[in-house]
Amino acid sequence: MENNTVEQGKTIAIISYITIIGTLIAILMNNEKKNSFAAFHNRQALGINLMFYFVGWFVGYFNNWTISSAFYVFCFVLWIFSFIGAVQGEQKLAPLVGNYFQDWFKNLT
Repeated sequence: MENNTVEQGKTIAIISYITIIGTLIAILMNNEKKNSFAAFHNRQALGINLMFYFVGWFVGYFNNWTISSAFYVFCFVLWIFSFIGAVQGEQKLAPLVGNYFQDWFKNLT
């Protein structure tokens, strides 16, 4: 990817990982500029956030704290991995689920 594209989209990519509100703001910011690096991270961040809230809602019904704790640690690790990739200017897919996020949210540019 072109270095200029990465530098222009880095701020939007970083904002996308700051809660679900940051993800929505980054999506709106990228609608004007159409940066492919920012769009990649917007899709990853949206997927991680939606997984955290919706799958976490179902996982919360388990009375076993180890299952719910393992899920939330998994989400945190995905978030850290992806956030570091955005800061370093790399397009790294989130482990296990990143391909799905890119496919499901492919219309998000």
